Amino acid sequence: MPPLVCASPSSFADPRDAGVNVGATWGDAPYPVLVIDRNGGLAGLNAAARRLLPHGNGDGAPQHLVPSWLSAAHQRLTEEPAGAFTGPLTGEIDERRYEAHATPSEDGGVVWWLIDDTDRRVAESALHSSQERVAVLSAVSSRLLSTLNVPRCAEATVGMAAEHLAEAAVLVLPPQGRRHILTYAQRGRPVQRALRRIDPRAVHGLAEALQGFPPVPARWIDPDGLPDWVVPDGFEGPVGSVIVTPLPGHGVPAGALILLRSETERVFTEGEEVFARLFAARAGAALSAARLYTEQTAITATLMRELLPPALHTVDGVEYAGQYRPAGDDERVGGDFYDFHPGAEASQETLVVLGDVAGKGLDAAVLTGKIRNTLHALLPLAGNHGEVLKLLNGALLTTQHTRFATLVLASVRRRDDRVHVRLTSAGHLPPLIVRRDGTVEEAPTRGTLVGALPEISSVGVEVVLGPGETCLLYTDGITEARGGPLGDEMFGERRLRRTLAECAGMPAEAVVERVQMIAAQWIGTGRHDDMATVAVSAPAKGVPAGAPAGAADHGGAGERGGRRR
Repeated sequence: MPPLVCASPSSFADPRDAGVNVGATWGDAPYPVLVIDRNGGLAGLNAAARRLLPHGNGDGAPQHLVPSWLSAAHQRLTEEPAGAFTGPLTGEIDERRYEAHATPSEDGGVVWWLIDDTDRRVAESALHSSQERVAVLSAVSSRLLSTLNVPRCAEATVGMAAEHLAEAAVLVLPPQGRRHILTYAQRGRPVQRALRRIDPRAVHGLAEALQGFPPVPARWIDPDGLPDWVVPDGFEGPVGSVIVTPLPGHGVPAGALILLRSETERVFTEGEEVFARLFAARAGAALSAARLYTEQTAITATLMRELLPPALHTVDGVEYAGQYRPAGDDERVGGDFYDFHPGAEASQETLVVLGDVAGKGLDAAVLTGKIRNTLHALLPLAGNHGEVLKLLNGALLTTQHTRFATLVLASVRRRDDRVHVRLTSAGHLPPLIVRRDGTVEEAPTRGTLVGALPEISSVGVEVVLGPGETCLLYTDGITEARGGPLGDEMFGERRLRRTLAECAGMPAEAVVERVQMIAAQWIGTGRHDDMATVAVSAPAKGVPAGAPAGAADHGGAGERGGRRR
């Protein structure tokens, strides 16, 4: 629409001269005021309006031009029914934004008040942009820190970068040998990963970013010089603008982020470069946390393999079986332990160790690992249980640990169809022997605990197992397990003996399974200590379970019982 009116300054002396009924203060208003009469003529401008409105020459006199958006608004105001026109309306004058407020007069004229709204709108836009960026950063932190998996964290990083910062994003992780893991994302497309051999120096600022140096300004990067591996497959149009920013990590750089926009999009502004660095800082922190967690998990898994009880199996015709149940359902190791060292030859003894360290949890498990390692080093002396316990006790006294331990050593060897077991207790519960007829005997071995006193003493015993007979080593987590009808009664040795009597003739694996199952049922959902059991059995050789003692040749009662050493 063309300008509403053109008028010379001489006609702006006083609108009331043109028949427009206005107040006396309109000319002194600090912001532009236009007065238009009922015929659409410009009846007056105050000083602020004369400075604002563009003007040209008409008939030799300067004339002020009303902008077309205000002309259209005035026309709608005068033509539409009363009350149908709503305001205020806005428009631009000389690249600034104004709000126009209309005040109709009784005689049909209209006073238009123009209020410069540019600064407020710029401030609101900046505030809205800041709020959006804060929301994006909050979402980024929440999403990235919710995963401790490096590949998923990398995929989330480029996915959110392509969604909020650019058309495409490329994440370059630190090199693995001579190759880099690259993660690509484009808006609306699946994320892709690749392991490639690249030259970071081919992208200006990338080699420095991977070393943690500050980013170079985007205007210094020539999009035409990017190597092919930077641009994701299917990227639409030539690259028009690039940002390369480092991902700072915990002490070491976590990688670098490359952001791409095509020529059809606007170039990255300085504000967007700052925002990209803020985004990269959060992504770097999340990636570093994920990488650190992965490394710690790998270390923990490696150490845990050394702390977990070994798998037991049949060696030289002797059955071995063990089960371990830690005190907490979320734990895998604790203070109870057992270990297994088969002899190098059939003529050599197999050493079985079962023990209980004071306390439970990881601290106790660390000491069990030390005990197991020390015993492994003492294997050449395993023929002398007393010497082994003496040296172990000395090793524990020289450590910073204040915990002590009880344990029992069992050296096992098969002779013909019988199994000879040498047992030595160091403050531990004596093993129980299950005979073929269901009789349960206690091996008469005893001794002082290790790691507490300078001197220890022990009494060993040798027992002989006939076919189908078992020697059970166990910790007090079994007998002291509290449960039952009221939940506070200990399982006790009497119930354990009764359970073992029912296991006569069973293989070793069935014996430990039965004992652990009955103890677990007794506990129910209640709390319990660590529980470990190890069974050493002589194979039944076809003798039916529950057969009387005379069904197999045990060699006499004296051989079946324990012999003190």
